[in-house]
Amino acid sequence: MSSEPHTIRRADAADVPAVKAVTDAAYQPCIARIGVVPQPMEADHAANVAAGRVHVTGNPEVIGLVVVEARQDHLFLDSIAVHPDAHGQGVGRALLAFVDEHARASGLPEVRLCTNASMVENRRLYPRYGYEVVERRTDGPYDRIHYRKRLTRI
Repeated sequence: MSSEPHTIRRADAADVPAVKAVTDAAYQPCIARIGVVPQPMEADHAANVAAGRVHVTGNPEVIGLVVVEARQDHLFLDSIAVHPDAHGQGVGRALLAFVDEHARASGLPEVRLCTNASMVENRRLYPRYGYEVVERRTDGPYDRIHYRKRLTRI
């Protein structure tokens, strides 16, 4: 991909196979580390796309995506996935910036997310983007670190 800015758009039904493929490629390496299939790989991608929760980037092929859900007092970042072939191209950074702007545009004061405690690279990454740890909690087979990022108005 070139150095052009990453355009992010709402996914449509035609994107569902690519959403699944990118999600699977991004999360597949996590299986061995966490010992179970990550929830994003088991998500109902078609339902998430139909509900308007999935936003993608890449042209012509999808190389990255976020799944977000507006809640009463925050935007929940359910999943972020970048195809391994697109690592190092600023895709994740662009997606995280999009999430912030999407929350602001929705009038929501913060973004929340969680990551598996075994994903040490995520635990280093999110604080660099303004996220703070809220709690660590076990949800079924998942040992999760929950984060939030309070947004400033622009």
